[in-house]
Amino acid sequence: MEFVHTEHHYINRVGWLRAAVLGANDGIVSVSSLIVGVAAAMAGHAEVITAGVAGLVAGALSMAAGEYVSVSSQADTEKADLEKERIELERKPEFELEELTQIFVGRGLTRDLAEQVAVQLTEEDALAAHAREEMGISEITTARPLQAAFVSAITFAIGAGIPLIIAYFVPLNVVIGAVIVSSLCLLAILGGLGAYVGGAPIWKGVVRILFWGAVAMAVTAGVGYVFGITI
Repeated sequence: MEFVHTEHHYINRVGWLRAAVLGANDGIVSVSSLIVGVAAAMAGHAEVITAGVAGLVAGALSMAAGEYVSVSSQADTEKADLEKERIELERKPEFELEELTQIFVGRGLTRDLAEQVAVQLTEEDALAAHAREEMGISEITTARPLQAAFVSAITFAIGAGIPLIIAYFVPLNVVIGAVIVSSLCLLAILGGLGAYVGGAPIWKGVVRILFWGAVAMAVTAGVGYVFGITI
């Protein structure tokens, strides 16, 4: 009878999910807070929209660049560790085999069984075995800079675009209220969706993202109001 693996684990989504949630959340919070802050400073409708567009473009590019640089740094570290491990395997194969054996002993296997497993994994692919068991590097967790940059930029633009569109179509006197309410609704949906896709409790995701989004918009609105009055 042929074995068919039917389980689907959430960890497979961790690479793009983190970048997507971060990008969308940052887009909603950053641009909506910017719009609210500029509107609270008694700026005109054109100035509010201009600030929002500038925030969207600059934010999307910043997210892409930031994600690419940070994830590339992670990828470089992984490559350096793998190269170091490859050299160690060439120079001291017996020591590395014993090291792998001890890892399995520490996980509860008997010495004999742990050694058998270590030998078989080493014969299959020694570097992959040590990367996975010793350093926690696998195909699932490997850093992908381009994927992170692209997903973050796109989701930031989408998240930022919605409050910007709302601010464009509503009258200036209701911009602040409309953007705050719509953004909080978007954040609640995003938090719930991110938690659902990641297999986490939905209410936790919603409360967490709503709290920090509300704080960001409240502080920005207060700053804009103070500076608007001062000017």
